[in-house]
Amino acid sequence: MICPFCKFPDSKVIDSRPKIDRIKRRRECVRCGARFTTFEIVEKPMLMVEKRSGSYEEFNRNKLITGIFSAIKKRPVTMEQVEKIADHVENHFANELKNVARSKEIGELVLEQLKEIDAIAYIRFASVYEDFTDVKSFIAAISDIEKR
Repeated sequence: MICPFCKFPDSKVIDSRPKIDRIKRRRECVRCGARFTTFEIVEKPMLMVEKRSGSYEEFNRNKLITGIFSAIKKRPVTMEQVEKIADHVENHFANELKNVARSKEIGELVLEQLKEIDAIAYIRFASVYEDFTDVKSFIAAISDIEKR
């Protein structure tokens, strides 16, 4: 790391502290002894989402969280649980080194997580994601949950 004071190209790490989405490092220049802070973040590859229509758009974490929020409205689901679901989806595709995900895959990952957290939120999300058009679809989804 280049020293911002003397521009020497070498420094040593004095302290390292992990934060939620990055690592904070306290550094000291080997030549002049000046101390400075750097932040290290993990660069995730850009994830594209293939929509049902066949079009593509960039993955938007906030859009995913908004969709989950509509399903958990007035339910005992915390913001932390919603963040974990979004993290799970992002990490799933990053771990598989995929840069294109079908919207169906994303929906299935969210449903899998919601099923463990709250049955009502699961049904709500499934009704939009799977595009329920009649009562039979709701009954089938509820029956599926009751079996488990």
